[in-house]
Amino acid sequence: MQIKSLKKSRQREAVYDFLMTRKDHPTADFIYENVRKTFPNISLGTVYRNLNLLVELGQAQRFSTYDGYDHFDGNPAPHYHFVCNKCRCVLDIDTPADDGLEALVSSCFGGKIDGHAVLFNGLCPSCMSSEKNSSKNNRKIFSTKC
Repeated sequence: MQIKSLKKSRQREAVYDFLMTRKDHPTADFIYENVRKTFPNISLGTVYRNLNLLVELGQAQRFSTYDGYDHFDGNPAPHYHFVCNKCRCVLDIDTPADDGLEALVSSCFGGKIDGHAVLFNGLCPSCMSSEKNSSKNNRKIFSTKC
């Protein structure tokens, strides 16, 4: 991480490095619990301050899901997210953000659109697979014999 004009901080580097290794969009609490393994004296407040700084500098994204917690993404490029209704995992949607959506909304809004965030929800591939397997195992076979 290269943040010019900021004092170098090993704790900030640890928060950043941990976030960059994750694709599951962790919460600040999860990051705190894991960074504490390396820095036992780090506070939750320090983790929040550093995550907020990363977001402010455009090096991470923060978004809320249906669980009420802020989640953090080390990929600052515009993209969409998906939350599973069953297991609550948060996944990236591998499609570019649609700038045309902003133009469409701007044309009928009357205000100024600076960006957008879309959060899809449904069943993730893993839960869909589990559900299909579960329904196959739960089917009852009826005999026509009395």
